[in-house]
Amino acid sequence: MVRCLSGVGQLRFFITIFCIFFIFSSAYAQDTDAPDEQPPLSLESELVVVEELWQTSADEEIEEAPSTALALPPPLEPPPLRSVSLMLDWYLSPQHAALIVAKERGLFIAQGLDVELQTPADPSVAIKLLSAGEVDLALTRQPLLHLFAHHGAPITRVATLIETPLTAVIVKGTAQPENATHLAGLHYGYSTQEGADILIRELVPRSVRQTDGFLTPQSVHFNAVSAMDGGDIDAIADGFYHSLPQALAANGIATHTLHYAELGVPRHDGLVMIANSNSLAKHGETWSRVIIAVEEASDWIVNNPEAAWTLLVETHPILDNASNVAAWPDIQRRMALSPAALDTRRYGAFETYLLHKGLTDAVLPVSRVAVDLFTP
Repeated sequence: MVRCLSGVGQLRFFITIFCIFFIFSSAYAQDTDAPDEQPPLSLESELVVVEELWQTSADEEIEEAPSTALALPPPLEPPPLRSVSLMLDWYLSPQHAALIVAKERGLFIAQGLDVELQTPADPSVAIKLLSAGEVDLALTRQPLLHLFAHHGAPITRVATLIETPLTAVIVKGTAQPENATHLAGLHYGYSTQEGADILIRELVPRSVRQTDGFLTPQSVHFNAVSAMDGGDIDAIADGFYHSLPQALAANGIATHTLHYAELGVPRHDGLVMIANSNSLAKHGETWSRVIIAVEEASDWIVNNPEAAWTLLVETHPILDNASNVAAWPDIQRRMALSPAALDTRRYGAFETYLLHKGLTDAVLPVSRVAVDLFTP
């Protein structure tokens, strides 16, 4: 009896446990019903981000990404300019227009150069200072270049500023019927070796120079007006024909001009830029940049002659005089538009001329006296 009751109790116990398990299983199944099916993702699907992913702790600082730089970078400093000293052949004049324009319009600076134009106290010292390395570049005339090169000066032409001579023989009075005989008996003055060694030899034959009555040519120390005004000098062998006749006329002295071509002197460059040949390879790239600036200036002058003249006289009022105003159109026509270009025939012909006249003992190769830095 007791065992029966015990068996019935166990049965009730198992039934109770089963009912409890069934009830909890049903509740769990209801809570875990599968959600509704979602459509497949595509480019048009909306992106949903769980909000909890954007939450930060109270101790964290939120850094905002800048949309632009917070501060502009410091400006780049331009590279330092290369200083270049260039000594003129004499006092400043319109023949130096390309250099003045290149400096005043910032063309040298655009090439990374700070060019200083120096005026010599004596034109004869420019080549000497260049040979000694005291200046970087200098200006001279082609005949002087040849003469000094034959005397061993380490100089080389690197550019041409004026393509034809600017000097000539300036003679008092008018031309005479027997002008050659008249010229042979004059007392000559000169400013450079060009006049003393080349022109006077052409004007005065050897037979006359060897006579007792021959008047030894005299250096006028670059003051031709005073020398001719004083009455001692009859002619200047190498005077600037754009300015000297006008200056003498102002003093009541009439003159006439003999251009070198009339005397058989070969055509040559009137104004050239020269460099020290010993350092040419080292500084050739810098001199090339100087020439580029000069070429740009020459082109601007030709295209804007009136504006160029205004620039010259505004920056250098000393140039504003009647003589320079009259000379300006002619000087423009003689300016080299390709300063670096080298006429090897012209330089070779001048070397041959000097040899035939007995002024030199040999012919120097053109490469010794002139180069084109832009030709390999």
